[in-house]
Amino acid sequence: MARKSKKTSESEFVLFDVLYQDGAQTSNRRVPRAILEGLDGDEPARGVIEEQDRKIAEMSGNPRGPIKTITRSPNQ
Repeated sequence: MARKSKKTSESEFVLFDVLYQDGAQTSNRRVPRAILEGLDGDEPARGVIEEQDRKIAEMSGNPRGPIKTITRSPNQ
């Protein structure tokens, strides 16, 4: 019997592009789709991305500035 691959399905995540107040931009930031299913729309994605930024800053020692806008990536 063949085993199924344990790859994460892209449908489990929504990709976002993030623009920071200093003009820096990141693309395709992954946010779990499950947290976006409520009445708040895409607003919970901001909290997830800010938490990702905090973890990245802890590991790299290079903090990110405040987020200006978050939009869904067109690459989905």
